[in-house]
Amino acid sequence: MEISLKINGKEINANVKPNTLLSTFIRENLNLTGTHIGCDTSQCGACAIHLNGDAVKSCAYLAVQADGAEIVTIEGISNGDELHPMQQAFHENHGLQCGYCTPGMVMSAIKLVENNPKMTEDDIRKGLEGNICRCTGYHNIVKSIKDAATVMGR
Repeated sequence: MEISLKINGKEINANVKPNTLLSTFIRENLNLTGTHIGCDTSQCGACAIHLNGDAVKSCAYLAVQADGAEIVTIEGISNGDELHPMQQAFHENHGLQCGYCTPGMVMSAIKLVENNPKMTEDDIRKGLEGNICRCTGYHNIVKSIKDAATVMGR
């Protein structure tokens, strides 16, 4: 099936099999490997992207369902060499360990902050329930998001 979509500001036209997951299409067809595949069951959030302005788990969508959509992946959030404020906060606050979950955490966290820049720690923890980090106790992840919210909320 032929699909057309915009990814990170670039128009894409491609032929895909009807059963191709969006996460697989992004990684294998477009070589945007920052979108990680951790479970293929939409449990872990490592594959989170922005689809038409919402944070979604790309393993829960077929590529054909994204026909006509606008997608932003982790590769599309920085401004050249300048990190997105959320990426910078994760860096400065040691909000990552092995880094496997980090792209999905960052993508989900951006939308959390955009939707509510004045979140409490409890709000952040509840908002990240669909993202799993196997390496940390989330303390520095929450600290990173709170820090980024101060920059992003301006």
